[in-house]
Amino acid sequence: QVHLAESGGGSVQAGGSLRLSCAVSGFINCVGWFRQAPEKRREGLAAIFLQANVTYYTDSVKGRFTISQDNAKSTALWQMDANAKTTIVLQMDSLELEDTGMYLCAAATGARCEPIFRLLEPDDAYWGQGTQVTVSS
Repeated sequence: QVHLAESGGGSVQAGGSLRLSCAVSGFINCVGWFRQAPEKRREGLAAIFLQANVTYYTDSVKGRFTISQDNAKSTALWQMDANAKTTIVLQMDSLELEDTGMYLCAAATGARCEPIFRLLEPDDAYWGQGTQVTVSS
């Protein structure tokens, strides 16, 4: 069983920074960060393929957001099994008003990672509860 928990959200002024964390328990191959803004479709922002350390970003966040694995809080890749722990960080800089929304992380294994890599909302993935980010002027 895979569990995800997001943290690090809050209120910040435009131009500021926030650091979100997604703590995952269980074996996974990929993690993606998604944003749900009011009256908008869920949007894929960034994703990471853990075993290859390959990252993906949507254009609107390139150069502002960075997705990475916190190795200090993660099980070594060669030791990953059903008891693995992984923490994925989303560093968000130069925040804009349009970045306001609920931020959720999703994780999957194998072929179920494909939509996550394409920053599309996956049909079959594990999700956290989300953490709210509010950017004000």
